[in-house]
Amino acid sequence: MAHTNESVVSEFVLLGLSNSWELQLFFFAIFSLVYVTSVLGNIMIIVIISSDSHLNSPMYFLLGNLSFIDICQSNFATPKMLMDFFVEHKTISFEGCMAQIFLLHSFVGSEMLLLVAMAYDRFIAICKPLHYSTIMNRSLCIIFVFISWAVGILHSISHLAFTVDLPFCGPNEVNSFFCDLPLVIELACMDTYEMEIMTLTNSGLISLGCFLALVISYTIILITVRHRSSSGSSKALSTLTAHITVVILFFGPCIYFYIWPFSRLSVDKFLSVFYTVCTPLLNPIIYSLRNEDVKSAMRRLRNHHVNSWKN
Repeated sequence: MAHTNESVVSEFVLLGLSNSWELQLFFFAIFSLVYVTSVLGNIMIIVIISSDSHLNSPMYFLLGNLSFIDICQSNFATPKMLMDFFVEHKTISFEGCMAQIFLLHSFVGSEMLLLVAMAYDRFIAICKPLHYSTIMNRSLCIIFVFISWAVGILHSISHLAFTVDLPFCGPNEVNSFFCDLPLVIELACMDTYEMEIMTLTNSGLISLGCFLALVISYTIILITVRHRSSSGSSKALSTLTAHITVVILFFGPCIYFYIWPFSRLSVDKFLSVFYTVCTPLLNPIIYSLRNEDVKSAMRRLRNHHVNSWKN
């Protein structure tokens, strides 16, 4: 699979979302707002969790790390997409393209595992509350975060190890606003059927595996909560609703892409926008609006700063 110098393209052309100048201006305005809100919102969650002693629990430690991953995911392709709205010939170097593939799969793989860790945290908290502080200690949380990043990076390297050596001998137009792995593989000057199956198997196993683990975990948790009738259960249900909403909106497009990765429709480009640009915004919106502890921490932080300014 090694390629010669003559077979390697030096850059890829990104076709973007639209050729219409008016639409590109509209997209720039909308996605700029989403991008800034997403980054600032996730930074706000990290600051609140780090500064408020009331949020010194495993769930919020994992939530803070989830926000960090979302910040990373917001920045792997969106800033370039925003700049490319004002560029007629949208290009990205071969190295930059491979970097986007690596970063996307690293962040997505890490987030999948972290969502599973958060589900496990809720499972222990609700199904085994007396053992929660013993099981969910800080060391275990750090191990969860380390494993999520390790699996995400290894998952990404397994893709990149084969993609980087594919022979690209001419066609270099990627019908998206970033280097999406299936679209890049299709440009290779060889039969990519085996590569497509390998990509589908690799990504499909990790996404479907994590999704099934989450479905089973939250089903058991919801059954447990249903058999209880207390204010604590009501609070737990509210927290679970936020978690489940994030899981559905995160895994929905992800599983869709991995089930039909090489048969793309025009709507897929806009699902890619939702997945890469809008998904990182889910964390601050859902957890800020539905989580009473986070809202209380926000009020305490605001009052602290207001009193500081008055003094």
